[in-house]
Amino acid sequence: MSSLRALSEAIAARDPYTRWHSDRVAVLAHAVADRLGCDQRRLRVLRVGGALHDIGKLAVAEAILAKPGPLTDAELAEVRAHPEVGARIVARVPALRPALPGVLYHHERWDGLGYPSRRRGHEIPLEARILAVADSFDAMTSNRPYRRALPREQALAEVDRCAGTQFDPEVAMAFLDVLESGVLAVAAGPRSTGWTRPRASSSPARSPRR
Repeated sequence: MSSLRALSEAIAARDPYTRWHSDRVAVLAHAVADRLGCDQRRLRVLRVGGALHDIGKLAVAEAILAKPGPLTDAELAEVRAHPEVGARIVARVPALRPALPGVLYHHERWDGLGYPSRRRGHEIPLEARILAVADSFDAMTSNRPYRRALPREQALAEVDRCAGTQFDPEVAMAFLDVLESGVLAVAAGPRSTGWTRPRASSSPARSPRR
C-alpha cells in the first residue's frame, strides 16, 4: 500500500485529472468485477490496477497531456506508449505485479484493433477488459482540455453500442447493470458527469486519448 500511495502521489503531482480519473476507474472496475462474480483476489487486483492503469503517463510530456487541440502522429505515439511504460514501472514493485496485465492491456479492444499488441477477445485478460470499459466511460464523462464531457446517458449508450466491438459484451452489460442500479452513489474525488443520474428521466466509443 505504501508503494501504491507513492505512485498515486506522483501521478497527482503531475496531472491531477489522471489521479482522480484513476481513482474513479478503480471504483468502477471493482463494482463491475463484483457484479461478474469475481473472487476477492481479483477484486483487490482490479482496485490496484485501476489506480495505476495510467501510471505510464508519468513519461508523457505535460504539454501533450494538456494540449487542447488534436495530437500530431508523434504525440499520439507517445501517449499510446503509456501502457507499456506503466507495465515496466509496475513490474519493478513485486507487490504490485498482479496488476500488470490490466495496466498493460487496458487499451486492447475486443475486436483486436486496440494497442499495444492488438489482442482480441479472450486473449485479453479479464482485468484489462473490465478496466477498458471503466476507463472509457469515465473519460467520456469527464471534461478534458480537448473536449467537453458527454452527458451520462449518451456515454452509457456508447458503451452499449460498442459492446462486441470495442468492449467484451458480457463486461459491457455488467457495467451498464452496475451504473443503472444506482449502487455507485459516491465517487472518489471530484465526480464526472457519469456518476449521478439525471433528474429527468458505429464509430468507437471515445476511449481516453490520454
